[in-house]
Amino acid sequence: MFTWEDRGRAESDKGNSLTLRPENTAGVVRAYIEHKLWDRGLNKLYYIGPQFRRERPQKGRYRQFYQIGAEVIGPASAGSESPARDAEVLEMLATVLDRLGITGWNLELNSVGCPNDRAAFNTALKKALEPVVANMCADCQRRAVTNPLRVFDCKVPADQPIIDTLPRISQFLDEACRTHFAAVKEILTKVGVPFTLNDRLVRGLDYYTRTAFEFTHGALGAQNAILGGGRYDGLSEALGGPAAPGIGFAIGEDRLVMSLQESACAESVLKKPDVYIAPLGAGMNPEAALLARELRRHDVVVDLGDETFRLKKSFETATKAGAKYILIVGGNEVEAGAFALKNLATGEQISVPRAQLAQKIQE
Repeated sequence: MFTWEDRGRAESDKGNSLTLRPENTAGVVRAYIEHKLWDRGLNKLYYIGPQFRRERPQKGRYRQFYQIGAEVIGPASAGSESPARDAEVLEMLATVLDRLGITGWNLELNSVGCPNDRAAFNTALKKALEPVVANMCADCQRRAVTNPLRVFDCKVPADQPIIDTLPRISQFLDEACRTHFAAVKEILTKVGVPFTLNDRLVRGLDYYTRTAFEFTHGALGAQNAILGGGRYDGLSEALGGPAAPGIGFAIGEDRLVMSLQESACAESVLKKPDVYIAPLGAGMNPEAALLARELRRHDVVVDLGDETFRLKKSFETATKAGAKYILIVGGNEVEAGAFALKNLATGEQISVPRAQLAQKIQE
C-alpha cells in the first residue's frame, strides 16, 4: 500500500500515518456499522472510484486504478447468508458482461471455507511449503511466511509444478461450507451461467470466506481477471460491528475497457424493482433464480427474495423495496407453469402463464 507519515500542522507536531485506499469493501462495511444500516434489512450498495496499490505495474494493472463495485450486506435474518445471494450476484455479473458485448469470459469459482477451515488448511499448507519454498520465486518465499494462501496467486511458470502438488482448500471444507457451495453451484447451473471450478482460487484479501470468484478474459494476458469478489461473513465483527454476512465484487475499469471488443456507452439510472420474486418453500430458490434470469433478459428490473422467508415477510420486503409487483413462486406454481402476480399498489392479483410474465409486468 501507499503509506507515509505527514508532517502535521506545525514542525513540532507528530505526523499521522496516512494510507491511500487499496480497496473499498472495508470502507463500505465501516459505513454499514457507523450508520446502522442493518435497520434497512438487506442492503445492496455500490461504489465507483479510484484505488491505489504500490505494486509493479503490468498490463491492465496500474498503481492508480478505478473500480466499480457492489456489496450485498445485512443481518442473516434478511437472507444475506443465503447461497441465493451469491448466485444472484454472479448471474448479474454474467448479464452485465453479456450486455457489454464481452464474449469469451470465464467464471472461475471456489469456496475458501470458514475461519476454522482456513486455519487447518494454513497449517497443512505451511508444512507442505517448508521443503520446497526455497526453490520458488522471491514473492512466494515472502508469502509463505506472511500469508501462505497468496502462494496460489503466483503466475511464475517455473513455480506452477510445485504449486500443483500443494494441498487445496477444497480438502478442508466443513459440512456447512460444502452444502453452501453446492447450493450456489446448483442455482448457477439452473439459470445457465457457466462456471469453472478452480480450487487454487483464493483471492488476495484475508477477510474472504466461502464463495470466491473471478471473471477472466483471454485478452488481458497473464493478469487476466476482469473482476473478482467473494463472501466476507466475518468482516463486520472484525471491525467492531454486529454479525452481517455479505458478498461483493469489484470490476477493474481499466481491464474492463481493455476487454471490450468495441466501444460501448451505457447510461445507468437508479430504478426501483418492477417485480419482487418471492420463492415459497424449500427448494424454490433455484426456480426463483431461473425466473429472475428470464425476466431480466427482457429488461425487467427484478429483486429476489429467499425461500426461508414467510409470505408476510416477502410482502413487507417487496413493499420496502418499492416494487410494483410481487411474484409468488411455489411448487404448485412451478408445476402449473403459471404464477400469482400481485399489484402492490392496487391489490389486484392474477395468474399469469410463464411465457407471458415479462409482457404483463411491462404493461
